[in-house]
Amino acid sequence: MEPEEALRRIAFLLEWRGASPYRVRAFHTAADAVRDLRPGPVDADEARRLRGVGPVTAEVIAQASTGAVPNYLARLQAEADPAARTGWELAAASAGDCHLHSDWSDGGSPLEEMADAARALGHRWAVLTDHSPRLTIAHGLSPDRLRRQLQAVADLNARTGPGFRLLTGIECDILEDGSLDQDEELLDRLDIVVASVHSKLRSEPEPMTARMLAAVRNPHTDVLGHCTGRIITGRGRPQSRFDAEAVFAACAESGTAVEINCRPERRDPPDDLLLKAAEAGCLFAVDTDAHAPEQLHWQSSGYARAARIGLEADRLITTWPLERLLTSRTGRR
Repeated sequence: MEPEEALRRIAFLLEWRGASPYRVRAFHTAADAVRDLRPGPVDADEARRLRGVGPVTAEVIAQASTGAVPNYLARLQAEADPAARTGWELAAASAGDCHLHSDWSDGGSPLEEMADAARALGHRWAVLTDHSPRLTIAHGLSPDRLRRQLQAVADLNARTGPGFRLLTGIECDILEDGSLDQDEELLDRLDIVVASVHSKLRSEPEPMTARMLAAVRNPHTDVLGHCTGRIITGRGRPQSRFDAEAVFAACAESGTAVEINCRPERRDPPDDLLLKAAEAGCLFAVDTDAHAPEQLHWQSSGYARAARIGLEADRLITTWPLERLLTSRTGRR
């Protein structure tokens, strides 16, 4: 076992048990830090000199650096229920992330940093999905800006070695009539389109259902993003009301994946709707909706939710190899 793997596993199992986000984050921070550690055994004092490493994580690093399973991890694994192992296996199988933002819209980091962070986590691909024009508060991309971004992504991929590819995409607003907020010619050029409702979230169920049905049946839509729009932290925001059975049936029929959004303030869809989507036969995308590199760690929480309801890797498009992802999605268009 390597120190990074041990620290990531501990973070996953702590999150599975409902530990505080700050405690979970400490292990992810330490896991990022050990990339700068020399190979081979190290002692805890040497590990403590790494930025963000404390006494507990230093001891884990020291034990794992010898190839041993750290005592802290061994205890958590012994106490975990069998589904936790399945959840970790799903998280370890992750190939990519269909939903991340850069400073081209409302993210805080350049696309190069987001790509580097995804690659460092072991992803084989990630999809850049900055916002579409109508979401002006998020500096959504006009058609001209999106065209420039497509070139920027192409330039980055030309500089990147084999083993990772940044895919072109967009988080496209679902407009009130169910149409998508971007030129069709540009949607044709994108690898992945995440379609999300960001406006009039408190509409009556009937128009909201019609709006979502039109969007998920659109051949350009690959993923239905954060389907209820809820916010569960702070002052919060209630979830949108719509006919979930009808929407999820349409997703299953059309091949549109339902997003398991991993942002802590969203965790969307809620458990009851996630189960309905699973029963409807939907595919799923376990996505971070990350706006900064460190938020890519959130993905494991979505795989934990998937494991709790018995979803297998084949139904999670974020575990698919790049070729399968692109063949499957573009085959719908």
